[in-house]
Amino acid sequence: MTKNKTYFLAVAVAGIIVAIVAFRYFGAQGVQTSKVKTDSHQEEKHEEKGHDETAKAIKLHDDDMKEFGIEVKEAGPGKLAVQLELPGEIVANPDRLAHIVPRVPGVVRQVMKNLGDFASVGETLAILDSRELADAKALYLAASKRVEIAGTSLKREDTLYKKKISSELDYLEAKKAFDEAQIEMKSAEQKLHTFSLSDDTIAKLPSQPDVAFTRYEMKAPFSGVIIEKHIALGELLKDDKDAYIIADLSTVWVNIQVYQKDMLSVRKGQQVVVSAGKTVPDVIGTISFIEPVAGTEARTALAHVVLPNPKGLLRPGLFVTARLTVDEVSAPVIIPKTALVSEGGKTEVFIQTEEGFKPQAVTLGKSNDTYAEVVEGLKAGQKYVAKGGFTLKAQMSKGAFGDGHGH
Repeated sequence: MTKNKTYFLAVAVAGIIVAIVAFRYFGAQGVQTSKVKTDSHQEEKHEEKGHDETAKAIKLHDDDMKEFGIEVKEAGPGKLAVQLELPGEIVANPDRLAHIVPRVPGVVRQVMKNLGDFASVGETLAILDSRELADAKALYLAASKRVEIAGTSLKREDTLYKKKISSELDYLEAKKAFDEAQIEMKSAEQKLHTFSLSDDTIAKLPSQPDVAFTRYEMKAPFSGVIIEKHIALGELLKDDKDAYIIADLSTVWVNIQVYQKDMLSVRKGQQVVVSAGKTVPDVIGTISFIEPVAGTEARTALAHVVLPNPKGLLRPGLFVTARLTVDEVSAPVIIPKTALVSEGGKTEVFIQTEEGFKPQAVTLGKSNDTYAEVVEGLKAGQKYVAKGGFTLKAQMSKGAFGDGHGH
């Protein structure tokens, strides 16, 4: 019995030893296998990461750069214009604006021009029937006839006086009557001139039919566009009311609102870029006048700019933005804003390296509408893509440059 116990104890111990050895051996192999798999996975990730890093560089041939419109420049220092943007409004040039008022009251017989029509200088805008004009014409004709009669009488008295038939007193009375008749005729003629009748028209009055005596023509003082019309057929138009407002829009004014804080930065002779929207090209002008007194309510002053308007695109009432350069600052690196590419909330530029073009995050400083200062990310002397960065970014995202271009 004791021998059997000893035998079974020995077998159990041997089994335990074998199990321990087997666990140690196979467990070590499993750990080794796991390590190999882990290392292999890490190598694959490393390879993928390395592939991603390399894929950020894009090589392009000269033909490709030309096709995609990519321009490369060298970063360097420059001067950055400090600009001021102010609101403004297009208005008609007051020096080429006319309020057409009838010189005599009358009833509108015919309306020749309407709102928006173009009228040439001297062209008839409307025709009125005016009793006052008829009376003035009749007064002139009567005065003219008296001059004619007084002249004939003076001539006769002059002849009789020289022949000693008539007295000197009769001759002087005849001369006085002639002079008075001439004065009356001149006065009547001047009144007709105030009604805009020309010398040629006045000279033709004796031969005109009676129906033409009441005819009054309103004419354009210069060529322009009818921007306001306050006249209607059959209306009794008085001589203190605007019938038309005509404007020569070949030039216009820009009234720029200058705020109190900016008044010292704006001066006469300063160049201004006027923007009226995407559909109208920018126009460059010069400040010709600044009002010396600021408005009491808004505390703003008006600066006036005269602009050419050959195509009529700048229409009165149009709101515009005026950009003025008020200062210049020097910066170590300045690039055009066309070089900037936005990606995930950060700003990048594409730099040119031996491997190709790579996106590089940059930090910007001062800027205006066209240029920006680079504080970090781009150094003077580095070559960068000044134009076509968005194309590079889009094509790189799609991998559309083809084999041999992206690596």
